Amino acid sequence: MSTVDARSDVAARLDALQAALAAEHAAVYGYGVVGGRIGDDRENEAAAAYAAHRSRRDSLARTVRDLGGRPAVAAAGYALPFPVPDAAAAIRLAAVLEERVAAVYSDLVRATEGPLRLEAAGALREAAVRAVRWRGSGVAFPGLAERADQD
Repeated sequence: MSTVDARSDVAARLDALQAALAAEHAAVYGYGVVGGRIGDDRENEAAAAYAAHRSRRDSLARTVRDLGGRPAVAAAGYALPFPVPDAAAAIRLAAVLEERVAAVYSDLVRATEGPLRLEAAGALREAAVRAVRWRGSGVAFPGLAERADQD
């Protein structure tokens, strides 16, 4: 592999990592909204998801720095895909957040190899499982079906 190809490969990995980091920033924000609206029966589930996304966000920021990049910072706020006035809407939002995160991790799996790919695949799996729990149903290939709907 030439030096140019190696730089291009690192740049592609950094781009995919930055996209995952941005998705995690948005998920952390979104779970703040979910936590404020969710019913008592699912409050612990929302808190666990919030903590998981914060942990992934922090890990991604470290990885970006380790590869020589400057981690993307969180926005002051994020537009929600729909109003979230109650617990039912909070559950729908949590499912959407997880599906969006899964889609970005699907890209990261494709852009990486070795330990980074393993981490991305684990994050994809975790997001897909949480999406199923929130939605009550799943998709055959998490991260892919949702993206086909967006194209």
